[in-house]
Amino acid sequence: MNFFESLIYPLEWVVAWIMVGAHAGLTALGMPEDGGWTWALSIVALVVIIRIVLIPLFVKQIKASRGMALLQPEMRKIQQKYKGKTDPASREAMSKETMELYRSHGTNPFSSCLPILLQAPIFFALFRVLNYGIRNEQGVGPLTGVLAKQAAESTIFGARLTDTFLGSGDLNVKVLTAVLIVAMSLTTFTTQRQLMIKNMPASALDNPFAQQQKLIMYLFPIIFAVSGVNFPIGVLIYWFTTNLWTGGQQAYVIRRMPAPGSKAEEALKERRAKRALRRGESASTEVVAGQVVDQGSVQRSGQRVQPKRKDRSRGPAEPTRRPQN
Repeated sequence: MNFFESLIYPLEWVVAWIMVGAHAGLTALGMPEDGGWTWALSIVALVVIIRIVLIPLFVKQIKASRGMALLQPEMRKIQQKYKGKTDPASREAMSKETMELYRSHGTNPFSSCLPILLQAPIFFALFRVLNYGIRNEQGVGPLTGVLAKQAAESTIFGARLTDTFLGSGDLNVKVLTAVLIVAMSLTTFTTQRQLMIKNMPASALDNPFAQQQKLIMYLFPIIFAVSGVNFPIGVLIYWFTTNLWTGGQQAYVIRRMPAPGSKAEEALKERRAKRALRRGESASTEVVAGQVVDQGSVQRSGQRVQPKRKDRSRGPAEPTRRPQN
């Protein structure tokens, strides 16, 4: 076992443990023990558990990405201030001002990449569990040889979870992997675009950092599409499910905590204004002592409308007496 394998093995054990636990739970719910969908949903469960654990880091990533975009105008000022100055003192001063800017805004470039960096080892661990533990029917940790063989022989739409686009000549495998690769690439693009277009003000989209993010937005899906032909179907399911989770989670965070000046913030203000209007309309009328009072007219006139009393029932009126002469 080389250094990389020894480093990734504990994560392989964790991935296998989650998959086996999810498989046991799905089997207990009545799904077939040797069914391909049972094992595919075990991978989906792996995504859900991992992403729940990473929620705090995901929120931090959203805030960091937003902060990095918003401070770009100030970054340009620092760059213009030291433009053309290459002496060590100027470079040190520029570095200090840049770090102080990051500190004052509570962000840094590393924070925006942290969740992706943490997911990469999990991705490789799952790749090895599928490629070696299941395909070779050797098992990993709690994923015994018997379970590994069961998973290796299970199929969805006629394709095994360990099959790859290039490694199989079966038409079912080709079609399924092609669909998953397209879905994986498309959801990667939409999640990146959602973050940039909806949650960034227009002023933050015209700078080198934003241009770099746009390049990544278009480059990553292409990289995944090209490399996806070598990924097992189980890994493609994992990545596609991860993108769906990221998109939904990201939409929720952007909706509730939009960046100042962004389209998402404008939408939030509109929603709040509509809610306030609806509350105002529902409170515009009030029943007081059986009478309907228009509160809007009361507020406009500045006077309080007194409720009218209902006429009480009286007996017959007494005849009026005339004075006698």
